[in-house]
Amino acid sequence: MKRLLVFILLLTVALVPERASAGKVKVFILAGQSNMEGKAKVSLLEHQIKQPKTRELFAHLQKDGKWIMRDDVWIKFLNRKGNLTIGYGSPERIGPELEFGNVVGNHFDEPVLLIKTAWGGKSLYQDFRPPSAGKPADAVVGSLLKNALRKKPKTTRADIEGAFGNYYRLMLKEISGTLENLKTLFPQYDGKGYELAGFVWFQGWNDMVNADYTAAYAENMAHFIRDVRRDLQSPNLPFVIGQLGVDGTKPAKPNPKRSAFKDAQAAPGGLPEFKGNVALVKTDQYWDETAAAVFAKGWKQNVEEWQTVGSDYPFHYLGSAKTMIGIGRAFGEAVLELRNK
Repeated sequence: MKRLLVFILLLTVALVPERASAGKVKVFILAGQSNMEGKAKVSLLEHQIKQPKTRELFAHLQKDGKWIMRDDVWIKFLNRKGNLTIGYGSPERIGPELEFGNVVGNHFDEPVLLIKTAWGGKSLYQDFRPPSAGKPADAVVGSLLKNALRKKPKTTRADIEGAFGNYYRLMLKEISGTLENLKTLFPQYDGKGYELAGFVWFQGWNDMVNADYTAAYAENMAHFIRDVRRDLQSPNLPFVIGQLGVDGTKPAKPNPKRSAFKDAQAAPGGLPEFKGNVALVKTDQYWDETAAAVFAKGWKQNVEEWQTVGSDYPFHYLGSAKTMIGIGRAFGEAVLELRNK
């Protein structure tokens, strides 16, 4: 009898977190730069969903020939909001949010909210610099000021220093502003509260192209994860890092700079404190080789063919709808696996 009581007590304790969050909106943060914005044109998606070779990949996004608008998955992307459907990437484009929202939306009985805070051309070293990373060296600020003065003669040292961490602060402001106004932004919200359910980070190009930024990336990423969890008051928040995947798993030419950067992105996951609560998604496996082949032979010379497979440059994953769907699905599955752990 005593053993039975102990078992019941342990079972009750184990179930309390899930029971406490039942009915609450599951909130996922999607943050980063241009590829988190999403650069795959809707026009490409509309073409490929009608083609025999690709329609099955996108079939779940339509019903009776119309794009599905999910009333159980909501999205807020800066000045846009609504039920999840196509077009929540850059204007008239999709990003990882579309398939990510479908994966997590299918998983939960509760409503899901995606808060996307992404801006193109941003670095972790400067723009998203987390508070605990501290201020950069004076020499770094001086060099940036010197370069800035060539374009804007009135730039001050305070301007340069203020740029460090500016988008980290904007990210937090966007998140808090959304959560504080859920009922206003989403009238269907029933007032039962919310749970921060996961954070996905997809960024890197602007740090990869600068050797100093790459050298500091692993440390800055670790600071970023800690600071996000602290500032969102969610110490166990599942955290997914999307590793840079441009040029796929078998690039035509070796690129030591890119390889070093990918290693830096993977490094935080090896820290003991992040075991089981931080996941790395290798996005190179979703590189669209078909689109890459057309781009390589000259997209301008083969524009009609190009418009059936791609819609942007390689650093934007060729604007491939297939790639964005694959990456979004992987992000969703990764964050759910972390939650299960």
